[in-house]
Amino acid sequence: MSITLHTAAALRTLADLQPGETAEVVTVHSQGPERRRLLDLGIVPGTRITAELRSPLSDPVAYRVRGALIALRRSQAAQIEVRPVSEEKQL
Repeated sequence: MSITLHTAAALRTLADLQPGETAEVVTVHSQGPERRRLLDLGIVPGTRITAELRSPLSDPVAYRVRGALIALRRSQAAQIEVRPVSEEKQL
């Protein structure tokens, strides 16, 4: 029997990031047109995303994705699973 160790503690959603934090996309859980929009924006596995600005009511949040600044609602960001990027990997 093989056991896959998924560092569950390290996996979070994009909605969990605080401004200034960077993470790498693991998977996108949304479906249909919303999924297509996220993929078209470049939010695909392996992409690094940085939380930039949070609106006064915390929704939406601006994220830096492949050099572009995009805004996502918390409900959308919660469907994007990410893993934190260490400081040395960011450089």
